[in-house]
Amino acid sequence: VQLQASGGGLVQAGGSLTLSCAASGRTFRSYSMGWFRQAPGKERDFVARITWSGGVTDYADSVKDRFTISRDNAKNMVYLQMNSLKPEDTAVYYCASQNLGVPLEIPANWGYWGQGTLVTVSS
Repeated sequence: VQLQASGGGLVQAGGSLTLSCAASGRTFRSYSMGWFRQAPGKERDFVARITWSGGVTDYADSVKDRFTISRDNAKNMVYLQMNSLKPEDTAVYYCASQNLGVPLEIPANWGYWGQGTLVTVSS
């Protein structure tokens, strides 16, 4: 599976942004998909996860009720709708595929990664 994240950019606090992740490979629809983020000088943190069917989603407490993860298996796409953005949401956002185990918040428990897209939220 190859992943390509896009949609990052500069946005003012309180604004919205939607990230996209395009996946290649026939096994895409078999895998859970996730979003992580990494701020400068910090570790890569879990943001959200969606199961292969889209029936179950999980979010980090810091983004719950502001971010929404979704997927379109017909298009091999995963999305992260981000609302009410805060300066602390500034980071490089990565999409990930194939959750290998638990806890899912651990980056090492994901098999495939995209290259990342930068989101900058100004105050």
